[in-house]
Amino acid sequence: MGMISEFKEFAMKGSMLDMAVGIIMGGAFGTVIKSLIEDVIMPVVGHFSGGIDFGAKKIVLSPAELDATGAVIEGTGAAISYGSFINAMIAFAILAWVLFMIIKGMNKAKKAEEEAPAAPPANEVLLAEIRDLLAKK
Repeated sequence: MGMISEFKEFAMKGSMLDMAVGIIMGGAFGTVIKSLIEDVIMPVVGHFSGGIDFGAKKIVLSPAELDATGAVIEGTGAAISYGSFINAMIAFAILAWVLFMIIKGMNKAKKAEEEAPAAPPANEVLLAEIRDLLAKK
């Protein structure tokens, strides 16, 4: 079997295609969650926290220098943008919660689909009765 045909067989396996679809859907899902956080949740959090915009929170280590026109000179100044980190942590927590709820729902649906164990065959029932009778003697 040639290398090309081996690769084709590998690439066309069902699990590989399922994984590719999952990655594409995950990227789209990440975009939806990002929009949910930035456009829906963070404005509500900002409203109830007195208008705090976490994204703008930072610790200035050295102020930026200005040129003669008052514009900031690129590459000057340094700051730790901890607000962006807080936003990322909130986004991660929401994403983890949503995925947990999806997986929990899928597991519940799978459990509902599972059938009750089938009744044992008649000969096994008969053998169990004989065993029980012999154990009584």
